[in-house]
Amino acid sequence: MKTIGIIHGLENSFPDAVIDEINKLGLADVKAEHVLIDMVEQGAPAEYAVIIDRLSHEVPFYRAYLRNAAAAGSAVMNNPFWQSADEKFFNNALAMKHGVHVPHTVLLPSRERPYGTDVTTFINLKFPLSWEKIFDYIRWPAYLKPYNGRGWKDVYRVSDPAEFFKAYSETGQNVMMLQEEILFEDYFRCFCFGGKYVRIMRYEPRNPHHLRYENSKGPIEKKLMEEIERIVVVLCTALGYDFNSVEIAVRNGVPYAIDFCNPVPDANIATVGQDNFEWAVENLVKLAVGKALTQDPARNNLMWGTFVSRAVEGK
Repeated sequence: MKTIGIIHGLENSFPDAVIDEINKLGLADVKAEHVLIDMVEQGAPAEYAVIIDRLSHEVPFYRAYLRNAAAAGSAVMNNPFWQSADEKFFNNALAMKHGVHVPHTVLLPSRERPYGTDVTTFINLKFPLSWEKIFDYIRWPAYLKPYNGRGWKDVYRVSDPAEFFKAYSETGQNVMMLQEEILFEDYFRCFCFGGKYVRIMRYEPRNPHHLRYENSKGPIEKKLMEEIERIVVVLCTALGYDFNSVEIAVRNGVPYAIDFCNPVPDANIATVGQDNFEWAVENLVKLAVGKALTQDPARNNLMWGTFVSRAVEGK
């Protein structure tokens, strides 16, 4: 019997639904349950063929547990090694390599020095930075946000240098990035599961969280829909996420990838709505069951993106 386990926290609707739907299939050799962790012995296999991770980005103990499980043959979704390496600034650089439009973005050092460092630690960093050059490149308004942030934490919208420096002074030891604001005529949030199952949803990020998934606009133009789907698949295949969400802003008819480092995409029924929720459950079930049936404890069962796999192949 292959067991699919889910690690999660306060989130209930999505994990519970995935577990229920897998068990309703009545498969003779696959079942699903909430992960329960006790003693974690180095190199020892976990009791789960597949582990769906919805929380390790906030709990380092879970991340270490998942790496150990992956080393022993579990198929962990998403890859716990890649999640630790990935971040939004790198995402933008990778997107550009694949011909995907992204906002102008500049990486900024933390406003305060990290603990245990002093001024001599930063002899390789120019001070002050070329602020005028940076501002000319980004233009106003812009967003100041953590280079590896999630969930819109510590995000500032700034309209001029004065607002920027005030916001920057509040960011402490966070490494930040300053990003051009895309003034869009349309906006989409897209689920991508397994690099092939794509759900394109109209989204209004300026609305309150529970009102962001809007359906009031007309149908999406076919050509635009196809281009968005192509971008989503290209990005998620390069990054190697089993499941991810990609946000796309459309300016003057051109799609820009805004945020696509979301390995724990929001799938709460209260925010995404019934139809999107059901799609997410159905396709994650399909993906997880498929992984369970093909999982081989004697090999590496993680998904790796083309950025890594091509590097291994020397391409």
